[in-house]
Amino acid sequence: MAVYIVMGVSGSGKTTIGKLLAKELNLTFYDADDFHPPENVEKMKNGNPLQDEDRKGWLAVLAENIQKWNKSDGAVLACSALKEKYRKQLTSIPKENLRWIFLWADFKVILERLESRKGHYFKPEMLTSQFEILEEPNYGLRINVNTSEENILKRIMVNLNASEAEIGLIGLGVMGKSLALNLLSKNIEISVFNRHVSGKEEDVAKDFVQENADKYTFKGFDDLKEFVSSLKRPRKILLMVNAGAAVDAVVESLLPFLEKGDIITDGGNSHFKDTLRREQALKEQGIHFMGCGISGGEEGALKGPSIMPGGSSEAYKQVGLILEKIAAKDKNGNPCCTHIGPDGAGHFVKMLHNGIEYGEMQLIAEIYHFLRFHTNIDPEAIADLFEAWNEQMKSYLLEISVDILRKRESKGFLLDKILDAAKQKGTGGWSTNAALELGVPLDTITAAVLARNISGMKELRVEVSNLYNPINNQNGNLDEIKDELFRAYKTASLINHATGYDLLRVASSEFSWNLNLSEISRVWTNGCIIRSGLMEDLVNIFKDSNNHLLLNKNIIFEIKENQASLTKTVGVSLQAGYAVPVLSAAANYLLNFTSAQNAANMIQAQRDYFGAHTYERTDKPRGEFFHTQWKNNN
Repeated sequence: MAVYIVMGVSGSGKTTIGKLLAKELNLTFYDADDFHPPENVEKMKNGNPLQDEDRKGWLAVLAENIQKWNKSDGAVLACSALKEKYRKQLTSIPKENLRWIFLWADFKVILERLESRKGHYFKPEMLTSQFEILEEPNYGLRINVNTSEENILKRIMVNLNASEAEIGLIGLGVMGKSLALNLLSKNIEISVFNRHVSGKEEDVAKDFVQENADKYTFKGFDDLKEFVSSLKRPRKILLMVNAGAAVDAVVESLLPFLEKGDIITDGGNSHFKDTLRREQALKEQGIHFMGCGISGGEEGALKGPSIMPGGSSEAYKQVGLILEKIAAKDKNGNPCCTHIGPDGAGHFVKMLHNGIEYGEMQLIAEIYHFLRFHTNIDPEAIADLFEAWNEQMKSYLLEISVDILRKRESKGFLLDKILDAAKQKGTGGWSTNAALELGVPLDTITAAVLARNISGMKELRVEVSNLYNPINNQNGNLDEIKDELFRAYKTASLINHATGYDLLRVASSEFSWNLNLSEISRVWTNGCIIRSGLMEDLVNIFKDSNNHLLLNKNIIFEIKENQASLTKTVGVSLQAGYAVPVLSAAANYLLNFTSAQNAANMIQAQRDYFGAHTYERTDKPRGEFFHTQWKNNN
């Protein structure tokens, strides 16, 4: 049998709730106050708080009785047990047979309750001393008593009847809620937490639990300590909060309730350097921190996303099985989730996923724009063309673009009513910054990021357009350009992926991550935004070699077949007055990358001229540097 100890400061309702609980469980109720010797009672009646010496004998008697109750039918005991050392003395039976229930509320709430009581020897002015010595437990049930007795008992029974949760999720935004439902659908026991902000975020977790009560049984909290106490050890906590300061704030607030071996997993789009910093700081405290990229949007989070966790192997062994259960499945039925690598590797890979995504989205957008206005065809016709292309490409982004193009509102197309000012969350720009730091050319992704920046200058663009009166040729013939446009699109997409994977390759070496590009590609074959037929091919390509993608013989053949179409399309587009930044960047990258001789010799000469930066010579071994006095003084 079990012994239930209902604890808390005076006025928290230990006796009342204890009696109700005993009746509900069909157990005998005991009040610890009844076991005080007369001298203790007299002292408290006179308004003098008890000292540790006063409590020694009292606690010993209680411990003996707890042993007796445990051997018989069990019991419910109401006892303040404010200090951890008192609770340790009361733990005279196996821990699994002793259930702690901590009743709490703010000082003001408890004081009001005490002032309304009559005929009790405890004086309200003694409450301050109780709060001062209270050491809140980080185990057992934590129940806020600022509600009705009926609700308090109901919450206790729900928690007692439910087993400890396998994982906890913090942050019930769109992605957080979808992931929670995904976990529940896989029969994974969870607890959820959302902060309480008066007037903004009130009862979010409770309401979410209630909304899904017909289908699932799980626990929701707006008290962090209660939330952590509901989790199995080692605690596994998934953060779904905004990147940046919010992650640091949540981690800081969690630390007082965590123990060595507990695991925090950040599932947001955090910068990989922040993840590295957090992982190192928490490692010193014996707590694991994992940076986990999650791609797939709201639908993917609900039905199965692509998941990219990074962190220690030890932490992945604890969390990986859960993440793999909720991940999308590849064509062979394996989860689109893998241990990416140590420290910030997971978030770096997710960042680069988003960078490639930026490039692919801009590529489709500029081809749509060129077709819409140069050939003057409606979105439905472009949707038909994209749908035909996608029979070969099998691209999720091309697929959703077809749906977007066909969406009507009233008598027109919804797309025509959407403002041409694109937003971004920063991951594309982070990819560009990382490429600059690592010395990797990232032409297409950078062009896509900058195109979004220009799009955001809507008012200025309108003003400048009126000043320049640009001429846009609208006499294009779809039948004449569509085949070459498709070849240009395929080629630019290949180059966009090649530059992204090159950044992964260099980062892997720089940070000693030992990234498996084939496995990363496999994880990206389903659930994520950039899934495509090309991604399926990359799984096999990178099994053979981690070299630059444009060195693969099959890719070389395809690029050679279609390079002329790419450069011609760029020329036609620009001459017709339409910006194609990613198509142009792809063409320029390819020309630069495949040129045995380019313009950099002039740059080196210029640098040496004005700054004596030196240069290497073609007729001398690499690594020898020279300087010239360039100005002829004669």
